[in-house]
Amino acid sequence: MAAVSEEGFSHSTEVAVRFAETDAQGIAHNAAYLVWYEVARVDYLARFAGGYNRIRGQGIEALTIETHVRYLGAVHFDDRLRISVRCGDLRGARFRFDYLIERLTETGAEQVADGWTLHAVVDRETFRPTRLPAWLREAIELAEAGAPA
Repeated sequence: MAAVSEEGFSHSTEVAVRFAETDAQGIAHNAAYLVWYEVARVDYLARFAGGYNRIRGQGIEALTIETHVRYLGAVHFDDRLRISVRCGDLRGARFRFDYLIERLTETGAEQVADGWTLHAVVDRETFRPTRLPAWLREAIELAEAGAPA
């Protein structure tokens, strides 16, 4: 499978690899990639949907129910990364975020990982699945259509 193109991503967030995210070999631990996904996802929701606290304030949660990371290259302490994110596949109570992680260098960007997370909307009290609220669906659709935040 070919690496994902940066085209089509509606938002990106930059992070620097922290020392605590590396292993004894000085390479970012595989679990750090899921943290970077979350950083980008929370930033996306803050920019386009009023933030994760708004979602929770409406009496719902957006649980992560599945994740996938494809590692394309190692990253090291203090590498500067750009995590590009887009949201789609809105169906009933489920939606999906796609990610592209790139190392930023003086000469450009190098893809180091890509993947996705799948989420389910549930009632905060009962944890039963509930449909994606219309306001959240509309916010995501506007973001993905390239509308200003």
